[in-house]
Amino acid sequence: MRLHRLMGIVLLLEARGQLKASELAAALETSVRSIYRDVDVLAESGIPIVSTPGPGGGISLMQGYTSNLKQLNGDEVVHLYLTGMGIYSGGDAEPRIKLKNALLKLEQTLPDSYRGDIETARTRFYFDDAPWWTELAPVPCLETIRSAVWQTLQLRIQYTKVNGETTSRTLQPYGLVVKQGEWYLVACCLEAGGVRTFKCERIRAASIMEESFEYPADFILEQHWRLAENAFKEQRRQEELYPVMILIKQSDRELTRSLEILESVEEEGYVRLQVNMYSRERAMLIICTLLGTSEIIGPPEMRAYAREQLIQQLRRYN
Repeated sequence: MRLHRLMGIVLLLEARGQLKASELAAALETSVRSIYRDVDVLAESGIPIVSTPGPGGGISLMQGYTSNLKQLNGDEVVHLYLTGMGIYSGGDAEPRIKLKNALLKLEQTLPDSYRGDIETARTRFYFDDAPWWTELAPVPCLETIRSAVWQTLQLRIQYTKVNGETTSRTLQPYGLVVKQGEWYLVACCLEAGGVRTFKCERIRAASIMEESFEYPADFILEQHWRLAENAFKEQRRQEELYPVMILIKQSDRELTRSLEILESVEEEGYVRLQVNMYSRERAMLIICTLLGTSEIIGPPEMRAYAREQLIQQLRRYN
């Protein structure tokens, strides 16, 4: 984290000029004391930093000084930033090369005492973003999408829906969101006339258009995502509600820990649970795992199903 702060201090001072220690601390999400320590390290390494006391003072680079961090172009800074957020895009060759080039330039700029830290981090930490048993789906157009977002340019895409239908859309891309290793594009769809969310792995082709667009002044990506996420969860809850009432011994209640409990009523030695099993088909699967420990109270069709399953079990073992 200190390596990122050292780079961040120099970049911020080059971009904004004079800043107070408290402003640097807020921007880099650290303490003022840490900023002063980092500034001392940068000064000792030969970077001419000027500290001016007083109400109008602050921290700045010596006039006319430009660090080698200016060698980093926009794409490289973006890749470093995304990696620092833990959302490096992984397997594609192009992002890997850009990130490697950016890190090489960064290594050349850092004080000698910190270059060993990079080598230690490289050899002792490994980030594997692939889930167990499955692989992350490829996102073939990610770099094109990311460039359009960064440059505020319209995007033309070929998008495949869940049902397999492919449509052409013109988008004004507002931002990218990464959730559990999967990329989502939040954009205004000109055909639909509103803001929509697109799963990036379903974007089969993408091309950046010459037309730019004005980013809405009142649009906040995180706020929009949270509201859309909550609405999606509520919709799924309403669509996937299938309550089943079961009676289970208090001593066996641990067996229901993984179930979604809607209501719980304590009885003598037992607990009566209303469990959401999402659908009739899924309820039938779950009930089969509970037959030896629970009594299925309702609905009647699930109680009858449980009884039939027990009869079949008895026939097998008789």
